[in-house]
Amino acid sequence: MAGKISLRDAISIGIGGMVGGGIFAVLGLAVSIAHGGTPIAFLFAGLLALITSYSYVKLSLKYPDRGGTVKFINQGFGVSIFSGAINNLLWVSYIIMLSLYASAFGSYAPNLLELTQNKTIEFHIYASAIIILATAINYYSITIVGKIESYAVIIKLIILIGFIGIGAYGLIGNPNMSQLAISNWETPVQLFAAGMVIFVAYEGFELIANAAPDIVNPKKNIPRAYYYSVIFVIILYIIIAIVTVGSLPFDKIAKAEDYVLAEAAKPMLGKIGFTIITIAALISTFSAINASLYGGSRVNFEIAEDDELPHHFTSKLWNQPIGLLVTAIATLILVNILDLESISTAGSVGFILIFGIVNFVGFKTAKDTSSNKIIPLVGCTLCVLALVTLINQQYKSNLTGVLVSGAIIALCFIAEWMYKTSEKKA
Repeated sequence: MAGKISLRDAISIGIGGMVGGGIFAVLGLAVSIAHGGTPIAFLFAGLLALITSYSYVKLSLKYPDRGGTVKFINQGFGVSIFSGAINNLLWVSYIIMLSLYASAFGSYAPNLLELTQNKTIEFHIYASAIIILATAINYYSITIVGKIESYAVIIKLIILIGFIGIGAYGLIGNPNMSQLAISNWETPVQLFAAGMVIFVAYEGFELIANAAPDIVNPKKNIPRAYYYSVIFVIILYIIIAIVTVGSLPFDKIAKAEDYVLAEAAKPMLGKIGFTIITIAALISTFSAINASLYGGSRVNFEIAEDDELPHHFTSKLWNQPIGLLVTAIATLILVNILDLESISTAGSVGFILIFGIVNFVGFKTAKDTSSNKIIPLVGCTLCVLALVTLINQQYKSNLTGVLVSGAIIALCFIAEWMYKTSEKKA
């Protein structure tokens, strides 16, 4: 299959990875933290993703491998307790992302079909059911997973671009446009913190690294795939944020925080607009769950192959890596015990830390990869600053999310240390 992925396909992988369930899940959360400065929060998060993509470009060109991020971290630190713990964190972060997507699905679905009179019960039913369905599809056929993802990328982009077009027209004369005024922005530190809380909306561009060995004309197309996809998504998210904040008063956004994008379509298209965006959210989150389940199980398999997880994880169940079932069960548990903000915080902490380390690897291997040392160093520094800002902001407003994030990171290191220690004894 070498050399079978075109530039268009590679860009689709990047855009499809980012524009999954993230924007549908965290848009309302971003507005609740940044208010009128929400577009700036998305810009901050996007710039961090863009700087990090430079390290991914250079590492993908020098070390093309289907293991992607896992292989880059091992390249920088060797197969050690540290690299194993960070790679395990990558796998757990995929599980957190799955929980975020399932949470978004569980929030949007009851607006289309009510099963009970209790929104909380309906959330848990829908969020759990979609994980079970996606797991069944992954076991049934990987080909179907690929087809669902390819169609879903087209459908969700058409609907989102349509939302932008109609929404922008609806902003003319809308009194809520005043909400975007600088007087309604939070402080720069708060805006940066908001961007880091919703950074998970940009997670996904790194999937291009897994496809790097198969991309046609890699020297030319790998950089284009990363930069084009990230820049496109930054622009897309900023415009969506402008349309949303300019369409609805803050109190309505707060009330519909978990499904705000659908609510934002109401002023222009009424109930039909609300339904169309709800359907787009369900398609997007379902496809993202499908693809992330497969991706998460592959990451788990790669880590076990590199002897950073027990070799039991290289075994198969019903022709799929055992990690698929483990990933699905862990996602079911997380989505049913954590709230949206805690899931988003834990996901952002995980990926910012991982991207910071990848930037450090980019800096460390700059000579071998013919890189400019300054860009990955800036990326690494910004990731550290982002982590500190995010933890500080969330410590005051969402202590649970911070504690969960800390516990997950600690667990990854303890588990890897225990595994390596027991292996040495054996």
